[in-house]
Amino acid sequence: MLALRLARGAHPGVQLRRLLVAAASAGTGFLLLCTLAYAMQYPGTGSVLRLAWCVAPIAATVYFAVAVARTDPGTRPRPGLSAVGLGPGRLMVLAGISTAVACTLGSLLALLFFLHLRGDLSGLPFDGAAAGLLAAGRPLPLAAALTLLTVVPLAASAASATALRPRPGKAGARPRGEEGAEEPAAPAPAPSGLPWGVALLAAGLAVETYASGSGSVAGAGFRMPGGASGASVGVLAGWALTALGLALAGPGLTYLCGRVLQAVRPGAMRLLAGRVLQEEARRIGRPLGVLCAVASGAYASVALYAGPLPGVGPLTALGALLVAGCAVLTLATTAVEARQSRAHTTAALLRLGAPATMLRGSAALRAGTLTAVFAPLTWLVAELAALPLSP
Repeated sequence: MLALRLARGAHPGVQLRRLLVAAASAGTGFLLLCTLAYAMQYPGTGSVLRLAWCVAPIAATVYFAVAVARTDPGTRPRPGLSAVGLGPGRLMVLAGISTAVACTLGSLLALLFFLHLRGDLSGLPFDGAAAGLLAAGRPLPLAAALTLLTVVPLAASAASATALRPRPGKAGARPRGEEGAEEPAAPAPAPSGLPWGVALLAAGLAVETYASGSGSVAGAGFRMPGGASGASVGVLAGWALTALGLALAGPGLTYLCGRVLQAVRPGAMRLLAGRVLQEEARRIGRPLGVLCAVASGAYASVALYAGPLPGVGPLTALGALLVAGCAVLTLATTAVEARQSRAHTTAALLRLGAPATMLRGSAALRAGTLTAVFAPLTWLVAELAALPLSP
């Protein structure tokens, strides 16, 4: 009940983010139900491959749900909450419950929409419009459908609770808020994932080049659900390693951007922008790297299927839209979280007389620097990934 009251009294922006989580969960649940319908029509290994293609939308939805849970003000520790029994552990549970409620709402909407398109629910427009595609002539196994629909709510709630679990070692490490003078002037330590990210990126490109050189780029392996010819397992493994490498290298590259901004006698604006990038490198860098991985994968896919366009069906388009949309929304939500964490520092700078134009200029400088670094990197990785796949 407390989680529902906190959800009902939240800010409209918070409610919008929760509705977006529900929408992403609905899209992923609909894909899972369509996979079940395909398995009912065509039993065999093809349904297993279609279910494997749903892993990427599931992971993107869960990642987005965790980012929204981290920005939820209802699950943020505040003075006085521990006195009424709402300590960090209880807030962690509330975060998991709130995420589960939003994802469950989306799963129920997916089930209703699926039944409507099958023709099981009549009296509305377009009822039974996809009866042939969704195996309307066969009885729907309700237990299997409900099991598939619980995947996203359970995974998202568990991941949100894990991300917001109490960390004893960080409870009093860096005081913020009213004691703004106690914040250290030294920058945050550099993230340690950049070498691993570069190594995984190089390994992914090498695996993809080797797999494409063996003559098994297309035709065999995992076929796209929409009818397009799939890539081999080796090429997909190379893409996965490349994406993981970009995600791991993102925080380190963001930290290096902050150091470059502060080089060669920086002024107040460059110094502030660089310190903020260094401080927020771990929070902003990873979703930025994931977005770059999604963009490079999309570019490589376009290069792979250059020429006559394959028959990409609506389910393939929905899955691609879910992955890309969740990546963009996760980055935007993480930027909101970073802005919330800097609220006390920004207020202190304004009290000290810092002009608002300097703060806006610092934000624009940070965005421009990240774009100038990550956009060419994404293009370069996409070109290298698409080079061995070009006919």
